[in-house]
Order: sequence, then C-alpha cells, then structure tokens
Amino acid sequence: MVSQMIKKFRDKSPQIAPSAFISRTAVIIGDVEIGENAGVWPGAVIRGDFAHIKIGSQSIIEDNAVVHCGSDMDIGEHVIVGHGAVVHGRSIGMRCLIANNSTILDDAEIGAYCIIGAGCVVSPGMKIPAHSLVFGVPGRIAGKVKPHQVERLERGNESYQAMFESYREAGI
Repeated sequence: MVSQMIKKFRDKSPQIAPSAFISRTAVIIGDVEIGENAGVWPGAVIRGDFAHIKIGSQSIIEDNAVVHCGSDMDIGEHVIVGHGAVVHGRSIGMRCLIANNSTILDDAEIGAYCIIGAGCVVSPGMKIPAHSLVFGVPGRIAGKVKPHQVERLERGNESYQAMFESYREAGI
C-alpha cells in the first residue's frame, strides 16, 4: 500500500484540514495550508519549498496538477485546478476554473469567478480581472464569464464530496 507523501521541508510542515481529501499518491511538501473539504487528487504535487501556498476550502487540485511558487500564493475557496495544470502564480480568486493543462506563470493574479481555458498560458505578472474568460497562448481576455458559466462555478466541487469518501474507503 502506498502511503501519503506529506512531508516536512526545512522547518515547515503542511497544515491540512481534517476534512480535506488527499490522495495517497499526491505529494505535498513544506509550507502548504489546505482548507476544509478541499481535495488533492492522484499524482498532484504541491511544493511549498520556496514560499507559502494556501489552498482555500472546497478547492480541488486535480490529477497531475503542479502547484509551486517563488513567492507566497493564495488559491481561493471553491477553485478547481484541472488535470495537468501548472499553477506558479501569486493568487487565484474564489470560484475560478483553471482548466486542464493550463499554465499560470510567475506572479500572475487571477480575479474571482474567472475561467482560464484548457491549454491557456497566463503570462508572468498578468492581472486578470474578476469574471474574465481567458483563452490562448499567450492568454488573452476573450470576454466575460456568462451566466450559465457562473452557475457552474457556483456549484464548485459539490459533486466531488461523495467521491472523496469513496476514494478514502478504497484507499486511493
């Protein structure tokens, strides 16, 4: 059986809320804080070796995503970081979707209720206003989040809560 890779680094240990789901194959190192009912899926890596990383309650870091930064990072509540995404920015506001295989580069700031499209690359230092749709390489603001998309962002990870329990029971 694989045990969780939650490791102290230098003098910092991850602080993880008891209700959070952490897959046994996720790697969480150092100065990392994970909020209530958050989820970290198989293969995800969260490295708080250079700076503090805070992941808000109800947020999920999906399979094979990488979260790392050179300066403190705050990922808000109810954020979904999709499969294979790389998050290396400064902040992500609440209720955002960072879609599969997108990349958020150094010191980028994403406002609340944003959608960063699949495969998008947000340039270093870019500041994305709240309610923005961002697509492309390099990422460009393509418009505002539409009402049906806001509804999806409002649902957040509610469908994952039951999955957390199933994965815990299965030892995954």
